[in-house]
Amino acid sequence: MQQQDRKDKKGVLGRYGLIVTVLMLLAGAIIFSAARIVFTSEGKKWREVGEKETVIRDRVILPKRGNIYTHDGKLLATTEPLYSIYMDFWAEGMQKDTLEKYVGDLSLALAKKFPDRTASQYRNVIMNGWKMRENEERQIQTNKANGSDKKVTIRSRYVKILRQDISYVDLKEIRTYPFWNQRSNRSGLIAEERNARKKPFGNLATRTVGNVYKDLEKGGASGLELKYDSLLSGVQGVKFRQKIQGKWMDVVEKPAEEGWDIVTTLDADIQDIAERSLRDKLVETEAESGTAIIMEVQSGEIKGIVNLDRMSNGNYAEGNPNAFSYMNEPGSTFKTVTTMVALDDGVVTPTDSFYVGNGLFQYNKRWVRDHYWRRGQDRGYLTVAEGMAISSNVVMSKIVLKGYEKNPRKYVEGIDRIGLRKQLKWDVPLQGIEGTSSIRFPDDKSNYWSKTTLPWMSFGYETQIPPIYMLMFYNGIANGGNMIKPFIAKRFVKDGKVVKEVEPEVVNPQMCKETTLQQIHEMLLNVIEEGTAKVVKSDYFSIAGKTGTAQIASGGAYGGYYVSFCGYFPADKPMYTIFVGLRKPNGVPSGGGMAGMVFKNIAEQTYVRKVQLTVEDCKIDSTLQKDPVIKHGNWQQNQTLLASLHYPSGSLDEETNWVKITQDSLGYQPRALPVKASQIPDVRGMGARDAVYLLEKMGLRTNLSGAGKVVAQSFPPGQRLVKGTTITITLQ
Repeated sequence: MQQQDRKDKKGVLGRYGLIVTVLMLLAGAIIFSAARIVFTSEGKKWREVGEKETVIRDRVILPKRGNIYTHDGKLLATTEPLYSIYMDFWAEGMQKDTLEKYVGDLSLALAKKFPDRTASQYRNVIMNGWKMRENEERQIQTNKANGSDKKVTIRSRYVKILRQDISYVDLKEIRTYPFWNQRSNRSGLIAEERNARKKPFGNLATRTVGNVYKDLEKGGASGLELKYDSLLSGVQGVKFRQKIQGKWMDVVEKPAEEGWDIVTTLDADIQDIAERSLRDKLVETEAESGTAIIMEVQSGEIKGIVNLDRMSNGNYAEGNPNAFSYMNEPGSTFKTVTTMVALDDGVVTPTDSFYVGNGLFQYNKRWVRDHYWRRGQDRGYLTVAEGMAISSNVVMSKIVLKGYEKNPRKYVEGIDRIGLRKQLKWDVPLQGIEGTSSIRFPDDKSNYWSKTTLPWMSFGYETQIPPIYMLMFYNGIANGGNMIKPFIAKRFVKDGKVVKEVEPEVVNPQMCKETTLQQIHEMLLNVIEEGTAKVVKSDYFSIAGKTGTAQIASGGAYGGYYVSFCGYFPADKPMYTIFVGLRKPNGVPSGGGMAGMVFKNIAEQTYVRKVQLTVEDCKIDSTLQKDPVIKHGNWQQNQTLLASLHYPSGSLDEETNWVKITQDSLGYQPRALPVKASQIPDVRGMGARDAVYLLEKMGLRTNLSGAGKVVAQSFPPGQRLVKGTTITITLQ
């Protein structure tokens, strides 16, 4: 018995030893294979194949581009995510029979939402993607069977399904569609995120804010977007896609760094006032283009800057940076410079007089003419102050000839002393001589100084000064002689923290003597009280400024006029300086009646907004402010506004939130606006907020163009409403 037990035990041990030996040999084989994979070229090949099947490396993470804000935090430009829609037909869980079952319903849903393709076309795109995958699979199997290691290009892993990129809201919706409502490893749905630029205020200050390229990776194309592109764009990150448990996932290797935000000096209210005022005058005069700039006197901050050009369709839109690129001869606004230089040098006093006669004066066989010369009126003698008030070219010519005929260099040195020849850098990118003053000098061999240059320079010819320089000069007068550079970019912010605060740049702390400054100030007041800008006079505050009218030189001749006005208000305690220029207006050119009236409208409306006049003051029948215009829209909100202003209003006979509003002798009268769930509503006359809210509440997507109130909508009121349709509304 014991002998049998020993035999059995020996047999068990033998079998156990055999099993252990086999396992050890197997383990050795595994270790040998692993070592060969790790240390030989064959291993390198298989690692590459495995990684190719499970990892997609070095994919860029685009950073979020920084925002651009107004001074009080309103968004002028921001970045919102958009998504490119692809399908991965190699998704591990995708089945052909399931795809064929749902592709019809999926295609119908896509065609309804994105009608740039028919349902049949969507079906073809999707099924062609699957056929591509099958062809690639067959080619891989064929290569394996032939012992070939030839790589097969896999194109069906990313097949673009939608032509357009979509919003996050749309992305959430399409993930509810048939087949795409499954997990991504079954549906193959891939949403590739990218950033897109959006301007919540539409075209407001759009030339100054600028644009970016359609491909956001290329960065800024113009304006602040281009000037500060390196700060706004941020730093790209790196990620790779890896298949984990059959599902492709993004693994971030290096996170992207968001771009810096820029807080500008712009005020959305003032910008809107300036744009409306300038546009109205451009339309009225059918001018070629115009610009308006509003600057805060003490800080140098530009609160509004408008550049409008007439487009081929006859409408006006932001085009060239006219505030910097108008390299015109400035005309009579330059007479203030001449007078300041002469007064400071002691050449004249305000009461010195010069004979002007009928407004004609000949110098070196060339005639200097005043604007009234054709009338044959003999004005006799005019003082320096009177010459400024009526904008006399003859007086200016005789001033500079008296003081500088034998030494014109001293006159230009006086202009240098003011600071107008300094070359400055601005917040917008410019080309060539744009944004620089081009003031002639007697020894300049490239720009010949003729025998008549001096008198013609005195009243704003034979020199080029862009509007931004004239604004800076007049603001220096308003600021007690301290000339500071106008600027737009005020603050740079990263991750919510201020990285850089821009301080005002002093160009010249004292442009002239105190006595000269006071004399110039009195003359500019007199231009409004008794001179060429009487029409600009306001009933609410004093204004000081100067008109300008100059012929435009082109191709060796003159054609059309450039009219301008530059001044500041309130003149006793200046808050803002404004420059307005119109290029080639129709009708009799007038710096006061054209540019000056734009100045007045901007100044008075800004004064109402910023000084907080009483309701009674605002009701006075004048150009300052009449009864407020109430837009159509939400009646409850409008009623609250009217009640706070103590304006009478009517009542509604029926319950509704949406009304059209008219005004009569009894006050503001609401009339119910029909809103039916099955029809496009009428949003004309509404503000942007009410119009967008109503349209999107009814299931429409909204595109905005312009600013103000709605003047047109791409789908007429009453048309059948199809949810998800994009409607464009135009505001003005």
